[in-house]
Amino acid sequence: DEEFNELCFEFGLELDEVTSEKDIISKEKGEEKAKGASEIIIYKIDVPANRYDLLCLEGLVRGLQVFKERINLPRYEKIIPAEGEGQRLIITEQTVQVRPHAVAAVLRNITFTKERYDSFIDLQEKLHQNICRRRALVAIGTHDLDTISGPFTFTAKPPSEIKFKPLNQSQEYTASQIMDLYRTDSHLRHYLHLIENKPLYPVIYDSNGVVLSMPPIINGDHTKISVNTRNVFIECTGTDITKAKIVLDIIVTMFSEYCEKPFSVEAVEVVYPNGKTHIYPELAYRKEKVKAELINKKIGISETPSSLAKLLTRMCLSSHVIGNGNHIEVEIPPTRADIIHACDIIEDAAIAYGYNNIQMTIPKTYTIANQLPLNKLTELLRHELAAAGFTEALTFALCSQEDIADKLGMDISATNAVRIANPKTAEFQVARTTLLPGLLKTIAANRKMPLPLKLFEISDIVVKDPTTDVGARNYRHLCAVYYNKTPGFEIIHGLLDRVMQLLEVPPDEDDGYTIKAAEGSAFFPGRCAEIFAKGQIVGKLGVLHPDVITKFELTMPCSALEINIEPFV
Repeated sequence: DEEFNELCFEFGLELDEVTSEKDIISKEKGEEKAKGASEIIIYKIDVPANRYDLLCLEGLVRGLQVFKERINLPRYEKIIPAEGEGQRLIITEQTVQVRPHAVAAVLRNITFTKERYDSFIDLQEKLHQNICRRRALVAIGTHDLDTISGPFTFTAKPPSEIKFKPLNQSQEYTASQIMDLYRTDSHLRHYLHLIENKPLYPVIYDSNGVVLSMPPIINGDHTKISVNTRNVFIECTGTDITKAKIVLDIIVTMFSEYCEKPFSVEAVEVVYPNGKTHIYPELAYRKEKVKAELINKKIGISETPSSLAKLLTRMCLSSHVIGNGNHIEVEIPPTRADIIHACDIIEDAAIAYGYNNIQMTIPKTYTIANQLPLNKLTELLRHELAAAGFTEALTFALCSQEDIADKLGMDISATNAVRIANPKTAEFQVARTTLLPGLLKTIAANRKMPLPLKLFEISDIVVKDPTTDVGARNYRHLCAVYYNKTPGFEIIHGLLDRVMQLLEVPPDEDDGYTIKAAEGSAFFPGRCAEIFAKGQIVGKLGVLHPDVITKFELTMPCSALEINIEPFV
C-alpha cells in the first residue's frame, strides 16, 4: 500500500484511502448493516478533474505502466471500412432545437469479462457526471451492434409518437409515459428536466425502426450490451460538439485494448442535415513545439533537452528533440484533451521530474509581507470596541431588499444596492448597503438575553459604482447598536467619542470631528446627527424610529451609530 501511495504521488495523483466495502458500510450505517459485506481491499484514488483518461482502471493502469517505462505508449488507430460496408449515422434537421450534435464509433470483436464490463459502464457514468455536466452537454449510449442494422437515424419527434421498451423494463411505453415512470427513479429523475419541456424529444432508430435510445434519458432494452457482446456501437449526442468528440475519444481509446486487434477502432460516418459527412472518432494526434529552456525556467530545474523529452514520454506525451537541439516536439495523443497550452506540457514535465526533486531556492525578488492598513485598523478597533463593553456580531453580507429599504423607511432605488441576478432565497437578494439591519436581526434573534444588548460589527458594505471596473465598490463600516428600556443615546455618543479619541481625531471643527443635527428616515425626528470629519460626512448616529424597531420585531428603544472608517486609515 505504501509503495502504491508513493507511485500515485509521483504520478500526480493522491491515494485517498485504502478501505473495503465492509469498512465503508460500517462507517456510514454501523456494524450491524456491514455484516456479510465484501472485505476485498479497495483503493480510493483522487484524479484531477481534467484527466478524463484516468477515470477507469484501464486508463489508470496504462498511464502508470507507461510512467514506470514498463510498456510503450500504445498507438490508437481508426479503421475506415470499405465503401458501403461501414456504419452510418444520419442526423435529421428536427434535432437542431433539442440536441443538434452526434458522433459515433464501433468497437469490433471486443472481449468483455465481468470486470471489464463493469469498468465500461462505470466510465460512462463518471464521464456523464464530469465533462458531460450531468448529461446536459453530452449523453453516451452503448449498444450491441449485432441486434440492430444500420444505417442509424438521429431525429426528434413529439413524445406521443416515440414508443419503445426502455432498458431493463418488461413492456413498451411512449416517451411521455417513460417520463412519468422515471420521475421517482433516484438515478434518472435528475436528467428528465433536460428535455421534459421541449416539443420534440431526441431519439435514435436503426433501419428497421428499432429504438436504440432516447438521449439523454434512457437506452432501449433491445440493444442492451452484456458480457457476451462482441461488437459495440457507441453514440454520443449533445449540445457541445467538442465535448462529444472528447467523450467518444476517451471511451474508444480506453476499451479498444480489448478488441481482437488491440487499440483499433472502426470509424462511423456521420451525415449532417445539410448533406455533409464526417468520419468519427477523430482520434487526432497533433504536434506541439516547446523550448527546452522554457520548461527548465518555469519549473526551476536545469535538465538537458533529451532528458526532458524522456520525462514527457513517460507522461504519455511522446517527445523528441528537434532542430539544433533546443526545441522539443511533443505529440499529443487523443487521450489528452487537457493539453491546451504549453504550460500543460510543462506541468507534466514537472510531475515526471518529481515535485520533491525540485530544489528549493529563495526567490530572486525580495518582498516583505505586511497587513493591509485597512485590516490593521479594523483589528485594532475590534479589540477596543470589545473593551468598551460591546459584543461583536458577524452577519451575512447579503440580505433581502426589505432589510435595507422598506424596513429602514427608504426606497430601494435610493440605496444604490447591488442585486443578485438569481437569488436562491428571499433572504439573500441584495448585497448590504448598511450594517444596521444585520445587527437589528441579531438582536431580534436574542431577545431572551438580559438587557442591555450592546452589539457592534466592522465589515464591508457594497454599493454600485459605475466608475470601477466591476461596477461596484466596498466600504469598511463600523456599526454599533444599544438596545435597552431607555434609548441610551449618551452611550452611543460616548462610544463615538471613544472611537475618535483612539483615532486621534480631536473634537473641533477645523481638523477634528463635529456632529450636526440632521434627518434620517431610520431615525427618530430630532434625534439624529451627521458626523463630519476629514472634510466629509463619515456617518450618522441617533435614536432609531419606532417604526423601524417594530419592523425588525423589537419592542424596546434602540440607538445606533454607523461610520465609514476608511477616511481614517
